[in-house]
Amino acid sequence: MSLELNETSIDIPLGRITALRSAATDNAPRVLALHGWLDNAASFVPMAEHLSGIELVAVDLPGHGHSVHQAPGAIYTFEMAVHHVLDIADALGWERFTLLGHSMGAGIASLVATACPQRVERLVCIEALGGLADAAENTALRMRESVASMRAIDAKSLRVFPELDVAIQARMRANMMSEPVARLIVERGVREVAGGWQWSSDPRLMVPTWLRPVDAQVVTVCAGIECPTRVVFADPAQPYLPADVRRRYVDALPRGELLTMPGTHHLHMETPQPVAEWIGPFLART
Repeated sequence: MSLELNETSIDIPLGRITALRSAATDNAPRVLALHGWLDNAASFVPMAEHLSGIELVAVDLPGHGHSVHQAPGAIYTFEMAVHHVLDIADALGWERFTLLGHSMGAGIASLVATACPQRVERLVCIEALGGLADAAENTALRMRESVASMRAIDAKSLRVFPELDVAIQARMRANMMSEPVARLIVERGVREVAGGWQWSSDPRLMVPTWLRPVDAQVVTVCAGIECPTRVVFADPAQPYLPADVRRRYVDALPRGELLTMPGTHHLHMETPQPVAEWIGPFLART
């Protein structure tokens, strides 16, 4: 069996959130899926073909896909992302729900689970957990880079791709994606303009994070996730999240399980079946 995803939209205080949603089923677990940085809801299309027994809503997070952007002058923060996720759940009428996240979405899902344990029933994190840490001595440099990047946004012009395939090739090179996987993300992540195509994502997403937690804070976040949690990591590990660091974060989980499997950062899209086979029964509570 598989889940058939259909286009939908959800209105939250920020504006309209677009999403892909499976049919509602009586008593089926409600799963809210959060994609990675500069991805979109299509990130979960391949895996949906191997999932059943759940109601899945895969959203375009603010600034991504077809969803609303932040208001002029605002920036994207993980704190606000937590509130956006809760706003989406409120708009869906979901008091309790399961979170499924990839990369940035997994980091956001971790924070929601820690901040609001009474609302998150289960958690699945793919290729991230808790968040990305930085050394305290990098604080001033990070702040300067963030401010300089934000102040320069208006002076930058967006690239126009003359053909959609050019954008797909660019995404393949940037993220080690196969053509079918890159096409899924790109087709939902561009808009047609004079002369070709542009990314529909908000340029402010490229602004470096103002502050990052130190490692001990990320460990504390993971220790604060009270719900049953399954984590999937690709082997080899990403350079920004070495194997020993991610293992330490998983070990901090009170009720965590880990699966490490060969693959790339988008393994849930490139090899969706084995990932779905491990997390599917967990999501469906079977």
